[in-house]
Amino acid sequence: MTKKLPAIALLLSLVAGCSSVTPNYDARFGDAVRDAKRKMIINPDAGKNTDPVTGMDGKAARESVLLYQGTYKAPPPVVNVINIGGAIGSGR
Repeated sequence: MTKKLPAIALLLSLVAGCSSVTPNYDARFGDAVRDAKRKMIINPDAGKNTDPVTGMDGKAARESVLLYQGTYKAPPPVVNVINIGGAIGSGR
């Protein structure tokens, strides 16, 4: 009997590990993301608005978008921030 008791306890603990303990979590999975999306939407009917955007003319808007997209084609050069062994660009 004393040898069977630890074996039974081990078997019960292994079987308990197979039970599902997350039905409450699974039922509400994704609620936080959906709630955050709802809170970020200021005007859900914005796509139905046919009025032109005010504040920036078309040429300036196009140039700003092209400059923004250009930063991904040719990113700015990397700068050595640590500067071990002397000044940057000292020519030595």
